Amino acid sequence: MTSMVRRPLTGRQTELLARLEALVLAEGFAHFTLDDLAARLHCSKSTLYALAASKEQLAVRVVGRYFKGAAQRIEELIADVDDVRVRIGTYLAGAAAELRRASAQFIADVSAFAPTRSTYERNARAAAERLRTFIADGVREGVFRDVHATLFAEMAGLLIEGIQTGVLTRRAGVTDSEAFTALGELLLDGLQNERRRA
Repeated sequence: MTSMVRRPLTGRQTELLARLEALVLAEGFAHFTLDDLAARLHCSKSTLYALAASKEQLAVRVVGRYFKGAAQRIEELIADVDDVRVRIGTYLAGAAAELRRASAQFIADVSAFAPTRSTYERNARAAAERLRTFIADGVREGVFRDVHATLFAEMAGLLIEGIQTGVLTRRAGVTDSEAFTALGELLLDGLQNERRRA
């Protein structure tokens, strides 16, 4: 890692990264050149080079920023939620809301470029791990029936990946939001402790 990356961002750089993130979320990044980005953002190429050494590295930085920000915002949503069922529902609703910010072109570009796809896959694994924790909490609290929490979470993670890549939503003919709502219903109904329900 270079010293450039370790140096704190200036206010202008932070604002530029936010604008760049909004642009690539809306339009993707693969078709842009650095000249295109500089023109769209009304800045010089040298300003962009201060953020990353190449367009590819800039894409990696922006995609990482998006996923990190999304994770932080979702965690803030569930921070004070004690009911594990509500926590899972809120977590998945938050994920759906964050994904609504991302265009199909952005998701396609992320999936097609190995370094950004790696970031994307880490995000899906992290989501599965959070769900595993929630499920284990629910089992321990007696809210959910005794299940293999890791298996349930990994299955949910695969569904999340299918939603994020658009495969599941295209096949089912639903929106990301509808898919996440259905995933929440599937998880919560499948995990319901029948004794508690009674």
